[in-house]
Amino acid sequence: MTISMVKKYVSDNKGVEHSFRFKGSRNQTEEFEGTITGVYPAIFVITLNDSKIRSFSYSDLLIDNLEILD
Repeated sequence: MTISMVKKYVSDNKGVEHSFRFKGSRNQTEEFEGTITGVYPAIFVITLNDSKIRSFSYSDLLIDNLEILD
C-alpha cells in the first residue's frame, strides 16, 4: 500500500463513522469510535463521538499505528 492509496481511502471514507485502534507509546492501545471530518494534504481529522477532535498523519495508517476496524 502506498501513501496515495491511503489518502484516497481516507477521503473516500470521509463522513462515515468507524471504529479505530491507535497504538500509542509504550505499548498503550486505545480504541475509539468517530467520523473522519477533515482531509488535508498532510493530516486528517477524526471527530470522536464525545465531540473531541484528534488528528493523525497518513503515515500512521501506513505503518499500522492507527487501524480502521470496520
